[in-house]
Amino acid sequence: MSRSLFLMLRGLAVAAVVTFAGAAGTAFAACTGIVTVCPEAVPGAFRLVTAGKPATVYVDADAAAPVLRVAADFAADLERVSGQPAKVVNTLEGLSGDVVIVGEAGKSALIDRLVKAGSLTSQWEAYSQSVVKSPAEGIDRALVIAGSDPRGVVFGVYDVSAKMGVSPWYWWADVPVKRQAEVSITAGARSDKPVVKYRGFFINDEEPAFGNWAREKFGGINSKLYAKVFELNLRLKGNYLWPAMWGKAIADDDPESLNVASEYGVILGTSHHEPMTRAHDEWHRHKEGGVTGGKWDYRTNSENLRTFWRGGIERGKAHENIITLGMRGDGDEPMSEGTATALLEQIVADQRKIIEDVTGRPADQTPQVWALYKEVQDYYDHGMRVPDDVTLLFADDNWGQIRRLPDPKAPPRKGGYGVYYHFDYVGGPRNYKWLNTNQIEKTWQQMALAREAGADRLWIVNVGDIKPMEFPLSFFMDMAWNPDAMTPDALKAYPQNWAKQQFGAEQAWGIGQLLTRSSQYAARRKPELLNPDLFLNDPDFSRMTRSYANLKQGANEIGAKLPDDAQDAWFQLVQHPIEANANLYELYDRVARNRRLAGRNDSAANDEATAARWAFARDGQIAEQYHTLNGGKWNHMMSQTHIGYTYWQQPDTDVMPELKEVAADAKPPASINVSLPAHLPVVGKTGHYVEQNGFVAIEALHYARKFDGKAKWTTIPNLGRTLGAVLTLPQAAPPSDPVKDKVRLEYDIQTSKDADATLHVYLTPTLDTAGKGGLQFAVAIDDQAPQTLSFNLIPDKPDWNAAVSDNIHVIKVPFKGLKAGPHILKFYRIDGNVVLQRLVLDTGGLKPTYLGPPESAVAK
Repeated sequence: MSRSLFLMLRGLAVAAVVTFAGAAGTAFAACTGIVTVCPEAVPGAFRLVTAGKPATVYVDADAAAPVLRVAADFAADLERVSGQPAKVVNTLEGLSGDVVIVGEAGKSALIDRLVKAGSLTSQWEAYSQSVVKSPAEGIDRALVIAGSDPRGVVFGVYDVSAKMGVSPWYWWADVPVKRQAEVSITAGARSDKPVVKYRGFFINDEEPAFGNWAREKFGGINSKLYAKVFELNLRLKGNYLWPAMWGKAIADDDPESLNVASEYGVILGTSHHEPMTRAHDEWHRHKEGGVTGGKWDYRTNSENLRTFWRGGIERGKAHENIITLGMRGDGDEPMSEGTATALLEQIVADQRKIIEDVTGRPADQTPQVWALYKEVQDYYDHGMRVPDDVTLLFADDNWGQIRRLPDPKAPPRKGGYGVYYHFDYVGGPRNYKWLNTNQIEKTWQQMALAREAGADRLWIVNVGDIKPMEFPLSFFMDMAWNPDAMTPDALKAYPQNWAKQQFGAEQAWGIGQLLTRSSQYAARRKPELLNPDLFLNDPDFSRMTRSYANLKQGANEIGAKLPDDAQDAWFQLVQHPIEANANLYELYDRVARNRRLAGRNDSAANDEATAARWAFARDGQIAEQYHTLNGGKWNHMMSQTHIGYTYWQQPDTDVMPELKEVAADAKPPASINVSLPAHLPVVGKTGHYVEQNGFVAIEALHYARKFDGKAKWTTIPNLGRTLGAVLTLPQAAPPSDPVKDKVRLEYDIQTSKDADATLHVYLTPTLDTAGKGGLQFAVAIDDQAPQTLSFNLIPDKPDWNAAVSDNIHVIKVPFKGLKAGPHILKFYRIDGNVVLQRLVLDTGGLKPTYLGPPESAVAK
């Protein structure tokens, strides 16, 4: 690895070695502790693989379908690890040695004899793993995996699979499984269960990539494809799915999909605008039951709508569902202007009456959710209420900022609260569908806030095509299993641990840093929001081109060290997003140089035009390289357009930016200086921050002193544009009084001249989840009284558009008559969910476009 890249990555490194207990786990942790999977023979331990031979798997013949299926999956996983087939049997007679026994507590006499079934049966999706000596005649030891219900068994089994080296992404990202001649599990017993009851993802915006891929490989988005989706969901310890819905209808396209969902044990739902288990596309497909298609309008077409919804509940009553209630406009549009809250309350009441009629049970015995998405949240804010057993599903702003959370003073709800989050979106200010642009650090900050506020009944994330969201989806699902275990230290360790699970320990540190850096770069400004004008007007974007080139070099160096069987997974999970985005930056940078030089009548503009055309062609080549992996397994999956946006919606095809040609012998004026200005300086962590070139720039993490209260300052490395961010935990703690509580950070600075200064406060975009009119903090210099500042980003308003586009929100605070000399700059906590990234004190030299620096601060 080059020294420059090493220094860059080293700047991102963290010392934390904490393993996230709630995650699927890295392959082969240290062979200590109870029920630990080890890649060697351990005296007295259960022998899962011995001399290349796998243990036999026992399951009751009459076990529930998900239990039978996962037993077969585990046998297949044992074969992947050992290289030899593993048997699945339904009797212990004639067996010897060590045997894996899986089953559901309270439903299996053998399980109940070997474990304390009473400790499991009253719980949701809980499991235990225990090594039992002499469980039956002739058998030395048993690994007993017991579940409180069928999914509990599934999660307990897949947990062992992951720990013995079978990544949840073994099929979906071609992650290789390392062969092991010996695998042991140490003695003892352990148990686990989820914290968030319903955990899942939403396949959305699935054209052209996912849809064309599915049609080519499976003949459509059908039950054969959904079998792969359901398995992935469960291996990630999820249990809930919103299926693809644009022009799709899971039950109507292939009715067998519902049976396959039941066979796997996955709970189906429908998206925020598809009530009563009905895919919206069905409304425009059929004329069943008197439904004419008509208008999607309850005021004028209520009878047909009720008939349509009743059909959905009747069709799904034999399967496990969470029923979406309410109603939005046709095609996921807002309801008509002036829709009355009373009408929506009547819609919900009528829908619940249908549920009762069809199921023959009180409505509160069927899980239901009301999604407070976009304008529907306004109805909630204005007083609309639904019965207490209905889960209220709050939503983010489609760009990763949660809009509303429960009132801490409100009484508990039987149905609880949840969050609908986005890793992919179609809408303003711009679609983002092509690459992963999500930082797990930001996801952690927002979902930890949700957990603190009690929104922990249901978490679901929009993942677009599933690929290329493998890394953030893994994180989201791991955190959903146990949000409390995802501490800041576990967050720091997550990229390396995830990289170890996919690629082994040897290169895990470097790969983890590449994952973190790649996500951070892409999040600074989503690729769909890039254009040549940005590169013309702001030198930070050209510096990003060089930063991406360094990152690409590091990826190439690490990738070359991985074995051949890991190369397909490497390209999908790490190299492709780096190389594709690096090339996109190169394209726009070259176009900007072409236009700049052409404006000076310099014939070098023609060379830049040639380079730009090459980069545009290279974009297609990189996608084609992805599409030809593993014999073309992922053809179409990277076909999402991303070049040539002119407004929020995507172009039909990628469009080469306009280039300018000049005469071959043209020369620029001799006086033109084409060099880029220097970036803002960042000095070391200790000592005063000294004014240079008319400003003082400070990373939030580099405070000189901190003063805690009931809420404590915590640094989150890598959150945001540069080094990281500082926030207070718990985030949901009551507001602090800057005068009385004085919860603050202090920064020592030095100015060189008397000046009217302006403090630029760089904040991670966040929203006022309480709806109280904004979030507050305070600042002061020296002994001045704290100045209280407020910000209130409102989705689709100009300030919000700028904040989510730049992935930063900057607030300017004047300080008149600041004298030259040493000062103490103070930042006070008032509200939680205020996340500080950077402070810049401008005494007259700050460039108006500055948002960086992109790399220099990190390498210090």
